[in-house]
Amino acid sequence: MNDVAGIYARESGYLDSYVQIALAQGRVISVSFPTEPEPEAGSEHALLDRVEAYLGGERDTFEDVQVALTVPTDQRAVLDAVGSIPYGETATVEQLARMTPGRDPDESAPTIREAVTVNPAPVLIPTHRVRDVAGSEPANIAEKLRAVEGL
Repeated sequence: MNDVAGIYARESGYLDSYVQIALAQGRVISVSFPTEPEPEAGSEHALLDRVEAYLGGERDTFEDVQVALTVPTDQRAVLDAVGSIPYGETATVEQLARMTPGRDPDESAPTIREAVTVNPAPVLIPTHRVRDVAGSEPANIAEKLRAVEGL
């Protein structure tokens, strides 16, 4: 998959939008939820199959999916910690600060909030599991992602 690049999108009736992924060198560089996909987007990709199954209730952590994070190091550490929040569970900003290595929990809230809001790959990096800050996905999408996991 290292040579895979492009944009792929598939309509989700559950989300009332498309799920669109962008890949470079086999790594996900973004996940978005447009009302219309990019004109050059393909519709067939194994990751879209997995996301569709997840939205249908099939449990998937997406831990094996490589995401190319182009965010500052402190935000990367936060997003890595978000990835450790188990499926079907949530965490607060305060809990996430304690889960993030190298962060002072008493001074981390702004960095945590910023990292969650700039997450380039919602679903794959499940910021919808962070309870007290809005992620980068639209609010209606986050609500539906939480519902999939029974949150």
